Formats: sequence, C-alpha cells, structure tokens
Amino acid sequence: MAVLDVIVPRLVSLPGVVAVVLGGSRARGTNRPDSNWDIGLYYRGGFDAGLIAGLGFPGRVAQPGEWGRIVNGGAWLSVDGAPVDVLLRDLDVIEGWLVDAQAGHFEIDNVEGHIAGLPTYTPVGELAISRVLHGRLPRVTYPDALRTAAGMRWRWGGGFSLVHAEKYARRGDVTLAAGTMARATAQTAHGVLAERGEWVLNEKGIVDAAGLAAAHEIIGTCARDPEGAVRRMRELLSPPRLDELNARTAGAP
Repeated sequence: MAVLDVIVPRLVSLPGVVAVVLGGSRARGTNRPDSNWDIGLYYRGGFDAGLIAGLGFPGRVAQPGEWGRIVNGGAWLSVDGAPVDVLLRDLDVIEGWLVDAQAGHFEIDNVEGHIAGLPTYTPVGELAISRVLHGRLPRVTYPDALRTAAGMRWRWGGGFSLVHAEKYARRGDVTLAAGTMARATAQTAHGVLAERGEWVLNEKGIVDAAGLAAAHEIIGTCARDPEGAVRRMRELLSPPRLDELNARTAGAP
C-alpha cells in the first residue's frame, strides 16, 4: 500500500480529477509480486497530462488520445522504485460507451499489443472491477444485450479469420496462417467470455480462460502441417456459418 499512499493523494490534488481507482490485477487480487500498479484517473471535459509530469516522478507521460481512444493517455512512472501505470479515463466518453453496451452496441479498435483488438466496452469493464480510492463512479454489471451481441460478433470474426487462415495455409504462407489462427482464437475467446458475462480488459490469459488451451499446441504444429492445423483449429473453435461470404455462390446479385 506504500505506493498508493505516496501517489494517490498527489493525483487527487490535481485540477480536473473526478475519481482515482486501483485497477488491473491488483484490484482483482490476481497480481504477482512484480505486477505493475494500475491506477485509473478519471476526468471530465479534458485533462492536461503535463500535470502528472509536474508531480516529479520519473517516467513517460502521454496526453489524452495519444495512446488511442480506448487506452487514451496517462503515464508510465516509477514511484519509490515500483512501476506505476496511471491511465487517463474520460468519464463523459466512457458513460457514452456504457449506454452503448447496455444496448448491445460496441466498436472494436486496433490496439498495440493486442491480436484481436479491444472493444469500446473495455473501459466500462474497468468500472466494474476497479476499486475506487477517491471520488464516485458508476457501478456496472454485464448487460444481457452485450452478452448476446458481443458473443455473436466476436465468434463471427473468429470464423472470418479462419477463412483467411485456410487460404494462407493452402499457399504455404505459414507465418500468416499461424497469425490468423491466433487471431481467430483470441476473437473466439472474447466471444466465449462475453457470453459468460465476464469483462475482458486485455488479452492476457483469455485463451485459457475461455477453455481454448488446445489452441497452443495446434498453432505449434502449423510449420509442419499448416492445412491440418487450420482444420484442427476449426474443430476446436467451432465458428458460426458465414453465410454472408457464401452469398455470391448462391445466385445473389
């Protein structure tokens, strides 16, 4: 707790701060001794990340939007030698995404370090699992409409990725066959966890959490038998029929 005792009072004192939370593995109680400290800093209407730099901790500071609209911005800091990630969160934007999620609507952004990307309901999930240290935030549960919509959309995406994996495998393009199989697995894992009503904040561990651990071994066989690997992956993921892709062979205009 010493890290929080040092940095939280200083973050709370910054102008424009609405709330400060502990997030990530430490909020969930799944952290390792060497895990980063993830701190969410919520604001409305804009925030100058230079204020964080002014606190004097060594590290790298990013303005809102610099890390994309979902990760947004913030800072990678060292606080008494401990790695601390301060993540900026625009509460006005997130409340809009919450309304969308409750109706089963969301978008998916390409985010560095992620294979399938992150949906706009990711910051909504952060509200659900974070521990509020200062201020007040909406408390949310997983919307039923999102379970259905996200499950279907992610699984469809997994099936679409497998179609491409099959094409790459036939051409002997092993790298892209393996890559699209990995993407299909991550997409399907997103779908499985959405159907369960489990928030996904990043892609760490989602393959095993979704019960798809067999994908690790299957992808490992891709170099020697790419077409066989894709067939086995299709059996494991059991993607939905992609009738949209077959329309042109069924007499559609």
